[in-house]
Amino acid sequence: MPCAFGYVDLHCHWVPWVDDGAANVADSLALLRVLRDAGFRKVIGTPHMRTGMFDTDRRAIVAAYDSMKPHLVTAELDIEVGLSCEHFLDDVVYQRIMAGEGVPYPGGHAVLVEFGKEFLPAMLADRLFDIRRKGLRPVIAHPERCHAFWDGLDVVEGLVDRGVVLLMDAAAVVGRYGRSTQKAAVQMLEAGLYYAVCSDAHRVSDVAGVAAGVDRIRKLVGDQEAEFLLREGPERVLHGRVEY
Repeated sequence: MPCAFGYVDLHCHWVPWVDDGAANVADSLALLRVLRDAGFRKVIGTPHMRTGMFDTDRRAIVAAYDSMKPHLVTAELDIEVGLSCEHFLDDVVYQRIMAGEGVPYPGGHAVLVEFGKEFLPAMLADRLFDIRRKGLRPVIAHPERCHAFWDGLDVVEGLVDRGVVLLMDAAAVVGRYGRSTQKAAVQMLEAGLYYAVCSDAHRVSDVAGVAAGVDRIRKLVGDQEAEFLLREGPERVLHGRVEY
């Protein structure tokens, strides 16, 4: 069934074998099918690259993605896919990004990064600046989960002022990750700080929360802004046309 909505998902764990997302081909295809039926026409696979937790490097991630290509052709999912990576911004992964050993978004204009919940990375401003100088726009995954952003918007507004893109997990606004995360997501959304919304889906059961989150986003900011966050904003990130 063709996708009716045309959403673009910049953050999803559909690539199997490399992290805590899809475990095998069947899981991967099932996840892509339910995302398609939820309105997504393009889904970028973003496996974790995190030292000591998911010891995957660029080679392993690309190999897993390439191994899925024949299965995607056979399945005829009527959905466009791509590959990037969720880079945990520790010392090792930061050096990989700077050495060209990360996995930027298709088009090479932006790179997805994540932080731990409790603390921001050391020298964060310097590292984000270095990444920008390399020609990559940092896209911060689920900033609403970062405790450093819960006490006010000043810190996260400063990141946006530096040209960083904030990417929200849709399910956050319906409480998928707890009340504090939900409150932060709503505050950032209503303040206009997000540039895109994603699924961050790891399995089929996650997509119901994503769909509920999309409905809630529409109620909070209206259809026009929701459409930007789900379609135009993500496309602008991929094509290097981010504007504030």
